[in-house]
Amino acid sequence: MAHIQDRWYRKVVDPVDGKARRERTALYGKGDRYKVRYLDPEGRERSKSFPDRKKKDADDFLIAVENDKREGKYLDPDRARMGFVTFANQWVDSQTFDYTTRERISGRLRVHLYPFFERKSLGAIKPGEVQAWLRQLQDRAVSVNYRVLLFTHLASILNAAVDDKRILENPCHARSITRPQVEQKRVSVWSGSRASAVQDALPDRFKIAVPMGAGCGLRQGEVFGLSPDDLDREAEVVNVLRQIRLVGNQPVFAPPKRGKTRSAPLASAVLREFDEYMEQFPPTTLTLPWLHPEGDPVTVRVIMVDEDGGACRRGAFNLRVWRPALIRAGIESPTRDDGMHALRHLFASVLLDAGESIKAVAEYLGHSDPGFTLRVYTHLLASSHDRTRRAVDAFIDGLHDPDAPGDGLLAA
Repeated sequence: MAHIQDRWYRKVVDPVDGKARRERTALYGKGDRYKVRYLDPEGRERSKSFPDRKKKDADDFLIAVENDKREGKYLDPDRARMGFVTFANQWVDSQTFDYTTRERISGRLRVHLYPFFERKSLGAIKPGEVQAWLRQLQDRAVSVNYRVLLFTHLASILNAAVDDKRILENPCHARSITRPQVEQKRVSVWSGSRASAVQDALPDRFKIAVPMGAGCGLRQGEVFGLSPDDLDREAEVVNVLRQIRLVGNQPVFAPPKRGKTRSAPLASAVLREFDEYMEQFPPTTLTLPWLHPEGDPVTVRVIMVDEDGGACRRGAFNLRVWRPALIRAGIESPTRDDGMHALRHLFASVLLDAGESIKAVAEYLGHSDPGFTLRVYTHLLASSHDRTRRAVDAFIDGLHDPDAPGDGLLAA
């Protein structure tokens, strides 16, 4: 039975008159006076101590514990004492991320979350601590979109702590938290002349990267992993089946982003670029593990390799090949907008300017949600106004021309 023990006094019965009275114990004046004793839902005895003159606090605590037990809200206080870093590491290990994503998330936690929360237990993280952490990120000039990503990681970890009954509520969900909001940055699209200048500035071995990105919409890792066997000449499509990425600084073959393979139209001009390139630089056979360094070896002929005939590595390629080519092409201070992803944006802009639908562009780019494609490229649809004006002009002019094709449609 739950009760509150007074450690300083005990009741004794006078053997003469039979009356009960209090007398001091050997613990009088030492340590906390009141000890709340109760059984948790699993029948284990628990206790919590309170100092002298805090009898009401002890009463309130006992009432709250009994209410939580009845309502199924009781939490084992020992479980909330687990350190945040220990729990976060367990959370990462339990997720079904691919290997590269797990490495990236672990790195973000080590750099941006652990230094702030490393001395805190799960139960000690309150909304105020979360808000202070967000302010620290802001003071360190961490970009708002990156802060959104980091906040999402923290909220997910603490959601798991709630599900594991280590904490009752997620402090990230408190109304006092000012959540960072995503800033939708307008994509800056290269001109065709800029893409041409960069291609001219690239070493011959890597010139094919431009038509791969701007002509097929490939991501950088997909450029590195494209095989001549992926070019379906009869169907006139390029099949995007794999990429090359680094896991633990070792190149591996892996599916495209989010495991989403796809096909995109293969223009005859792009195919000619491929054929001319492969005549000068025949495809190279690479054997790499699949997904992670311990994965099964997979052998693929790839179109573009590094100077030593090995798999292209993103960091080395960007530093030694791509950036110098940008500078030679007249881009004196390259930014993130000038990475190889700019070629993919150029591919999308060409299709949209030609009147291709958002749904088709999303499919060719490998986006799972056409709405995402629309949000990224909506500002590129302005040219559709011109097409609409031309179409309406032709229609209205046709109303006054009895020989115009539209007249027959109106008559019908």
